[in-house]
Amino acid sequence: MAFLTANNGPQAGRRYELDRPESVLGRHPECDVVIDVGAVSRYHCKVITDGDTCSVEDLNSRNGTFLNEEVIEGRTQLEHGNLVRVCDVVFTFHDRDQPPASSSDDSSFRAVMVDDDSSDSGGSTIMSKLDVRSSINGPMLAASAEAKLSALIEITRSLSNTLSLDKVLPEVLDSLFRIFVQADRGFVGMLDDNGVLVPRWTKLRRDDSDDTIRVSRTIATAVMETKEAILSADAASDARFEMSQSIADFRIRSMMCAPLVDSDQNAFGILQIDTLDQRQRFREDDLELLISTAAQAAIAINNARLHEESLKQRGVERDLELAREVQQGFLPQEAPDVPDYTFYSYYRAANHIGGDYYDYVPLPNGKLAVIMADVVGHGVAAAMLMAKLSAEARYCLASEAEPAVAVTKLNSRLCQLNLNRFVTFILVIIDSETHEATIVNAGHMAPIFRRADGSIEEPGDDEAGIPLGIMDGVEYKQASVTLESGESLTLYTDGLDEAVNASGEQYTIERMREGVKAADGTPKGTGEAIVTDVRAHITGCLQDDDMCLVVLRRD
Repeated sequence: MAFLTANNGPQAGRRYELDRPESVLGRHPECDVVIDVGAVSRYHCKVITDGDTCSVEDLNSRNGTFLNEEVIEGRTQLEHGNLVRVCDVVFTFHDRDQPPASSSDDSSFRAVMVDDDSSDSGGSTIMSKLDVRSSINGPMLAASAEAKLSALIEITRSLSNTLSLDKVLPEVLDSLFRIFVQADRGFVGMLDDNGVLVPRWTKLRRDDSDDTIRVSRTIATAVMETKEAILSADAASDARFEMSQSIADFRIRSMMCAPLVDSDQNAFGILQIDTLDQRQRFREDDLELLISTAAQAAIAINNARLHEESLKQRGVERDLELAREVQQGFLPQEAPDVPDYTFYSYYRAANHIGGDYYDYVPLPNGKLAVIMADVVGHGVAAAMLMAKLSAEARYCLASEAEPAVAVTKLNSRLCQLNLNRFVTFILVIIDSETHEATIVNAGHMAPIFRRADGSIEEPGDDEAGIPLGIMDGVEYKQASVTLESGESLTLYTDGLDEAVNASGEQYTIERMREGVKAADGTPKGTGEAIVTDVRAHITGCLQDDDMCLVVLRRD
């Protein structure tokens, strides 16, 4: 039967059977798994059991539900060992009653971190403590040099060719059990992305499936903060940890715990082994031996961790590159073929993908819609809203003949998404027969209208409304100009006029106007001149916003 184990919080170590079709987690007393923590919603999330599969679903909680530190959206299937986090309380999901049959193939299944209060009073029975930082630059060979050399060779040979955490962690514990023959239980804990120490791997000398290791966070915190390994002759009576119920529960007779420290002297985890045999207590030279092996293990574990982070980063970069290609597919692949008109466009995202958007949309009445929009922010979220905007804009333009009515409808549909994001948007409808350009502006910069004599205007500015997605029920207005031969309209996003140079100076709208006036009047000449000038302005600086530019002219 599948179940959840609480890793921390008020019910740390408790097992919750998932024996019904839906098991609700939340703060309300009627929930199947009651989490009495203030930030937890009354009905926070639920686990759905369907045959041999289980899924987790958030119940519109205030702070969301996380699966392996990723916020879940909709129903997400659970896999054995997944971590489900509800606010600060973490549960481990198990899809089977028993852990793996072989103790050498164990995982974090048998371990939970327990939050205990510590006490610094009273007499301590700690036999020894050592600062691990003194062993980072080389092994400590003061005691039992032959045994240490053999141990270091053993663990180095086991770990030298392994770059996967799922292989390194059991190898570390296997090596410790070969070195410390009296050890009954071993544990590796590591900090997660939120800086919380969580179980990563355990090992039992004897295959006892009912033995859940409850690891005291008190001891782990003390070891990591001081970067000192400790040896306790009888941890159950050690006054330093007298409030640590997790130790007293198992009457540990002898325990050693060492921090895992990287090359920057930062502790990122712990190694802990213990023995339940009163006659096989660890000795002071065992602690030195653990320090040496822990130093080698820390190198191997950190290398594996960095390797996995590198692989994840490569995966993210591949996904972003694919997303960039998909986004490029939303943008026009070529200029529209409209008699007597020429077009130029430029698009460059600040990151792999962006929130700026432009489009050419042929309308049923033979006219052409030219769209430019800027979703607040940039990156993945902005790009996703941009994709939604693209589809919605085409639908509204196809279903409404009046441009202002189409934009009013588009605003209403975006407001209904409740995304707490807004979009500046400008629409220009070109009638190639009358040469009338109808403009609807929703919080965007007005287009720069260059007349044949070189003078400029900014039509539609007085009729501009608020950006899309802020308030439903807004009625947008439209303005119009007639394009004579040689006259053009330039549309742009604020990634151009607000581009900042090394001195913190913006490019400015005024410079955009002057660039349009000074250009040769052709779409390509005007567009390339502006882009070149903006790029020169920010030389030596990173582009901090998406850039989009469209120039159209009646020939």
